[in-house]
Amino acid sequence: MSELSTKPYFIRAIYGWCTDSGLTPYLTVKVGKHTRVPMEFVKDGQIVLNISPSSTRNLIMSNDFIQFSARFGGVSRDIEVPVGSVISIYARENAQGLSFAEDADEEIVHDEGGAAAFSAAEAALPPDGEPPAPRGKPQLKVVK
Repeated sequence: MSELSTKPYFIRAIYGWCTDSGLTPYLTVKVGKHTRVPMEFVKDGQIVLNISPSSTRNLIMSNDFIQFSARFGGVSRDIEVPVGSVISIYARENAQGLSFAEDADEEIVHDEGGAAAFSAAEAALPPDGEPPAPRGKPQLKVVK
C-alpha cells in the first residue's frame, strides 16, 4: 500500500484556518495539461486563485483534485486543479500559509477510477523550460 500524501491535508488545514480567521485563502497553481483554469489569466505558467467561500461555489477539496466554480470577468467557469499542481496556499491579508516543494515523482490520480493518472513532471513549463521565478510577497515556508 502506498503512503498517502500529506499535501491535501495541509491544503485543507490552511484553508480552514483562513476561513475561521476571516482571511481570504489564495492558491498558487502550476498550470499543466490536467489543470482546468481560464488560460487568459495564466502568467508565467502559474495562476493565483481566490478560493474563499464568497468567491467559489461547490468547492470540493479531495485528496486528488480541488474543484469549484467561480466567476472570471463576470463569466462562471468550472475549475479543476490537481493537488500535485498546487505550489502554495496562503492568506491574502498577511501572506501566511504554506509553500510546497515540487516533487517530480508525485502521482496524481483522478477520483474517478484513476483514468487521469500522470506525474507532476509532465506538467507544462514555460516556453524557455525554466520554472517560473518567485515573485515578491508572500514569503512561505517549505514543508516536506
